[in-house]
Amino acid sequence: MPRASTIDTLPEDIKNQLQTLLRNPRVNQLQTVKKINALLAKEGHDERVSKSAVNRYSLKMEKVGEKLRQSREVANMWIAKLGSQPQGQMGNLVNEMLRTLAFDLTMNIQQQDFDAKEIPALVKMLKELSTSTHRLEQAASENVKREKEIRKQMAEEAAEAIDQSAKQAGLTKKAAQDIKNKILGIA
Repeated sequence: MPRASTIDTLPEDIKNQLQTLLRNPRVNQLQTVKKINALLAKEGHDERVSKSAVNRYSLKMEKVGEKLRQSREVANMWIAKLGSQPQGQMGNLVNEMLRTLAFDLTMNIQQQDFDAKEIPALVKMLKELSTSTHRLEQAASENVKREKEIRKQMAEEAAEAIDQSAKQAGLTKKAAQDIKNKILGIA
């Protein structure tokens, strides 16, 4: 079994500082190695990181970041294409992607020799992804509902303020009510 990367064994706070340093374009990897090793020494840790370990970790994080950027671009493209109410349609798209992923996973399991220990982890990952998608859809639905309620409340408050102003300006009660109805969207 391969040895764990020294980066993976770092204390969480130092690993977070490593990630911050790697994101900073003004700090090169050699400076990053020196700063992280100085932190490790200061905190009394025996381990040290090498330039190659930091470089491998940086490349791995860049690859992950690139995949995230690509995912966001695809999602933004579909959201733009789906229009002003993407939550339901986007949910359908994600559900279809999950079905495809489940099908692909099943086909790969049938066609390849997986270690029996790997299959439960793959199935668990797919289940967790499905659960997360379900929760995201529920949250999106709640956000839409909450936004509608906020807009309705704001319209009611604006209509009331205009009603008061219209009365003060000498408009008839009917004219003030007509303005209020238009704001509230009442025919």
